[in-house]
Amino acid sequence: MTLTANGARGEVAAMLAGAERRLCLTLGALAEMETGLGVAGMAALAERLRALSAGDLTVVLAALLRGGGEHELAGALATAPIDPRAAAEAVARAFEATA
Repeated sequence: MTLTANGARGEVAAMLAGAERRLCLTLGALAEMETGLGVAGMAALAERLRALSAGDLTVVLAALLRGGGEHELAGALATAPIDPRAAAEAVARAFEATA
């Protein structure tokens, strides 16, 4: 089954943990990223996103997955079999979709 991502909403589909998943950059996802990364404001978040650690990538990916309605995977990222390269590409595509 192919996942349908709503491009008008800024959703992207990505193959993560063996299945196609939906990611979306929402206001809630941005707030979750700020909290999870310990930054305040969009400028500080943008600066932090320029050089993500593996832990940062997990926080950002989880927020984007929740924004896309993928709550189960978002909560299981610590043990999910996800290729780091695929995760980074999915995050980049989610941000590009809103540009």
